[in-house]
Amino acid sequence: MINKNILKIRKDLDKLDNKLLNIIKKRSLLVDMVIKNKKFKKDIIDRKRISIILKNITKKSKRKKIDPLITAKIWKSMIRAFIDYEFRNFKKK
Repeated sequence: MINKNILKIRKDLDKLDNKLLNIIKKRSLLVDMVIKNKKFKKDIIDRKRISIILKNITKKSKRKKIDPLITAKIWKSMIRAFIDYEFRNFKKK
């Protein structure tokens, strides 16, 4: 039998997951705009930008007292997923 507190917490997690899905949808729309502004497939991966993003996420995570290993893994995964998305949706002009 699952503890009532756990069920309540899981309900809150589900609500938070729905908010994250809305944020991912907004991010996807912004990435769509980025794709439209890239001329070549080779422009999809910007290693310098990725490096800056990951450094900033680590700094902000520490400041907010979030385990930086968690956020680094989440952002690396998200970046990989969106790079894949860009390659699948890139249309040569």
